[in-house]
Amino acid sequence: MADADADDVIAGIDLSGDRYAVKQSLVRNRYAVLDEGGSVVLRGKQKLLKVREEFPFTGADGDVVFRIKAKNLLDVAGSYALVDEGTGETFAVIEKEFTLFTHVYNVRSPGGDLLARIASESAVVMALKSVSDLAGLLPHSYSITGPDGASIGSIEERFSLRDVYDVHVGDTGDAPHEAIVAAACAIDALEGN
Repeated sequence: MADADADDVIAGIDLSGDRYAVKQSLVRNRYAVLDEGGSVVLRGKQKLLKVREEFPFTGADGDVVFRIKAKNLLDVAGSYALVDEGTGETFAVIEKEFTLFTHVYNVRSPGGDLLARIASESAVVMALKSVSDLAGLLPHSYSITGPDGASIGSIEERFSLRDVYDVHVGDTGDAPHEAIVAAACAIDALEGN
């Protein structure tokens, strides 16, 4: 477990790197997040059949470091709080915009300031995925932009039988890097892929 610094956004975990791989297990709703060296830094397991969606992410030692909690029972667009397990504080909010065929998520601070925007890059692939299970095999990607619209990263799916995404997050400016990485790593689970 990483030492908890005063500057840590998520106590007990270090997500300060620039590159991660998010791998979904063959059993759906289980995820592993690996750092650039291939070490597991996070694991996530989405709980099924919950009235209000919530799932924990654990560190390499198995201790819960943060949770994603749906803010509402039923929500067409979706709003999810990322909550630090150690402090109980929300460190970021992911809001899914209601759009046709493109998927757009806004990552906000607990106070509502826009930290980043994560948007699918291919409306055609997303449209096909919405109407056919076979289209789920098509890899897709997301762009990550800062509040000013400048590129700060990407999420690229590999061609694979199971979901594997490469997450790259560069300089995030004043936005907490860990919050954006955590949000980017949670997108596949929120997509329900």
